[in-house]
Amino acid sequence: MTKPTKYVYGFAEGGRGMAALLGGKGAGLAEMTRIGLPVPPGFTVTTDACKVYLATGEEPPELGVEAAQALAGLERVMGRTLGAPDDPLLVSVRSGARFSMPGMMDTILDIGLNDRSVTGLAKASGQERFAWDSYRRLIQMFGHTVMGVDGDLFEQAISAHKTDDHDLDVGELTALTEEFKAIIRKETGEDFPQDPAHQLARAVRAVFDSWNTERAHVYRHREHIPEDLGTAVNVQVMVFGNLGSTVTSESSGTGVAFTRDPATGERGMYGDYLPDAQGEDVVAGVRDALPLSELKSLDPRAYVELGDHLRTLEQHYRDLCDVEFTVERGKLWILQTRVGKRTAEAAFRIAHDLREEGTISADEALGRVNGAELSRLMFPRFDVKTTDVPLAHGVPASPGAAVGAVVFDSTEAVRRAAAGEQVVLVRRETTPDDLPGMIAAQAVLTSRGGKTSHAAVVARGMGKVCVCGAEELAVDPVARQFTAPSGAVVREGDVVSVDGSAGTVHLGALPLTASLVGRALETGTATDPLTDAVLGALARADSGRRLQVRANADTPEDAVRARALGAQGIGLCRTEHMFLGERRELVEAMILARDDVARERALDALLPLQRADFTAILEAMDGLPVTIRLIDPPLHEFLPDRTELAVRLARTEHPDPHERELLAAVERMHEQNPMLGLRGVRLGLAVPGLMAMQVQAIAEAVVERLRDGGTPRAEIMIPLVATVEELKLARAEAELVLGEVETETGLTLDCPIGTMIELPRAALTAGRIARAADFFSFGTNDLTQTTWGLSRDDAEASFFPLYIDKGVFSVSPFETIDQEGVGRLVELGVEAGRAVNPRLETGVCGEHGGDPDSIHFFHRVGLDYVSCSPFRIPAARLEAGRAALTETTATSDTR
Repeated sequence: MTKPTKYVYGFAEGGRGMAALLGGKGAGLAEMTRIGLPVPPGFTVTTDACKVYLATGEEPPELGVEAAQALAGLERVMGRTLGAPDDPLLVSVRSGARFSMPGMMDTILDIGLNDRSVTGLAKASGQERFAWDSYRRLIQMFGHTVMGVDGDLFEQAISAHKTDDHDLDVGELTALTEEFKAIIRKETGEDFPQDPAHQLARAVRAVFDSWNTERAHVYRHREHIPEDLGTAVNVQVMVFGNLGSTVTSESSGTGVAFTRDPATGERGMYGDYLPDAQGEDVVAGVRDALPLSELKSLDPRAYVELGDHLRTLEQHYRDLCDVEFTVERGKLWILQTRVGKRTAEAAFRIAHDLREEGTISADEALGRVNGAELSRLMFPRFDVKTTDVPLAHGVPASPGAAVGAVVFDSTEAVRRAAAGEQVVLVRRETTPDDLPGMIAAQAVLTSRGGKTSHAAVVARGMGKVCVCGAEELAVDPVARQFTAPSGAVVREGDVVSVDGSAGTVHLGALPLTASLVGRALETGTATDPLTDAVLGALARADSGRRLQVRANADTPEDAVRARALGAQGIGLCRTEHMFLGERRELVEAMILARDDVARERALDALLPLQRADFTAILEAMDGLPVTIRLIDPPLHEFLPDRTELAVRLARTEHPDPHERELLAAVERMHEQNPMLGLRGVRLGLAVPGLMAMQVQAIAEAVVERLRDGGTPRAEIMIPLVATVEELKLARAEAELVLGEVETETGLTLDCPIGTMIELPRAALTAGRIARAADFFSFGTNDLTQTTWGLSRDDAEASFFPLYIDKGVFSVSPFETIDQEGVGRLVELGVEAGRAVNPRLETGVCGEHGGDPDSIHFFHRVGLDYVSCSPFRIPAARLEAGRAALTETTATSDTR
């Protein structure tokens, strides 16, 4: 008999391993309850209940009974009844998905207050202002979140009384409460509900509904969180931080704390504290919070207890923990904990320090960082001089350097970014509705809030530059400008530079300089704790990875830089890049040649140039493999544009005969779909002498390096092979040339000959092709195009955004390998190739070779190496090491 589904769990019934069912927040509350921390009691409505509601539009029939039983249990424990007129029990209702989505879903506090219980709360607490402030908050939250009233209407009503709701007295709060109820009645046609049970039921339903808000969809897409997880709902006894802030043992307040600095990773308690406030005030950033250290003087006992609890949680979770807490009349309560979101800098430092402290293993430390974070640390930073005077200073909430045009709302940020403009979103404080603009912006700047505000938490999670709490700035979103303390007015469209590391804002675009991490990666020398942590993580990755990491490099300069960054060779050297610039005339001569003699003359002129190119690259990569791809694109790409040439000739009274010849050649070579036309191996077989010239240049470059005492390891790659017969013909011609050079020089040349697998047919017939190949290099850029039947440039500029929005795919298949389609072809190719040629070397040279998720896939299917652009090599090394970790190694999934 099937066991009935349980939809409600008390905090004492769960644990940290139940995040999929209880959500991250519910699992954290249960775990803290289990280990004895002071957690206000409550219960969690599961994600299963949410899934039923989202699928059917109705809660599961059993939910009502289970929730009522859980509530009755809370009432027994607390000795109070929800919404009772004398001493009411009040609860909060908070969302809590498996992965943290800060501010993206809904929260309602003070459920249970009504026109009768507000007076009971006033008598029980002895603070009439507190009671009416709590009731006002409930009506405002409930009206907006549950009943759909425009939140600005409530803010306008507050502003009509005072600029800050904290300054309202009892009379004003009482009047404001009535105004709020009138707003709800006018906007919805119904009264604010007075029945506490009705409030609770509607609040739970509203949290379920918030899973499908636009901002939640946007955030999940940005963070790669599945759409079908649903959210749990946590119902928890209210504790109050807005019961007064007198510096006594009875003071109250609320805050957010981290066990280490989430921006830099430095050890120590970090966070914000707001006296006489409720938790949402800190996160919203509507009031400027105090540094957490101020709590030490305001309430020493609570400060010491908080420190003890933070240490307990970090030791228990063995990671950075993010904690929300409330002090109610001197009593400390922990309201939630989770593994904290952190910047890239903090991720590396925290992982390194926890390993040094013996809290986690070296493999776990490697699992706590990733290639995307390392790439961000390699971005340039501002070259600030002592004479550069900032417009303002704020809280350095998320490090980095960003330059952009100032915008004052999310819509404008999205519009300008879509047009290719870099923007900086400036707000007094951000709300969850600002998420699209935060994603579109290069940086976020707010005049309110601290390191734990919404702007700071979300920006850190996305790796966006952020400066919060720049109080010196007077932000005027209506006039679309802000004013600096110097009197300087910055209007929308003006360019500013935001330094998230220093917490400063500068007018204009500051010059950039190389990051310290980038320099350390090239020199191998650490200069500070961060670079020490980065180099340590890479050393661990290099010691454990199976995949080699090579570079896509076409010049000696790129080869030198790639080697300095840890490349173990070149996986793709594109020879067509060597036919541009001044050499274009020689290519034109080869194309326009009327006979073999003229063609050979042009090829003979190209030969020493190619040889010099290859010699320099082989020297830079001495001792390491250099895979040289023979010319791939159609020859007409080296000729002038067809339309421009025709127009120029038509407008010229006496046309240049050479240009007439060029136009005739362009017309003759014109193809409707050149990507699938005369290119790659087809071109090498169709144009006599072209492939032989390139192979000869490679062979002679190897000879030159051997004579200079080098150890050249050139590999010859034939592109766009579809059938083994093509490869056999190309290989025979290449081996003939190599043999001739060996005979002439008396040297033995070891130049493996392989092919790019970039067509579905090649992958499907890899077993046959492998008999004529020494290696396979999967060209996943073209393999993706030909598998999907689309042009990357056209698709990404037209329907890709629509496909991503509609969920056809979650990420572009050109960014991350399509494992089911293209990936399956790679897997088949590797298996079939090695079945007939066990010594076959396999790698990938498309840009997927530098993508973290793709690297893990390539590791699983058994490739020997990945190859990517030089800048991506450190991140690829790191991800190759992470891919080799066992699946049980703990990571910091801070989503």
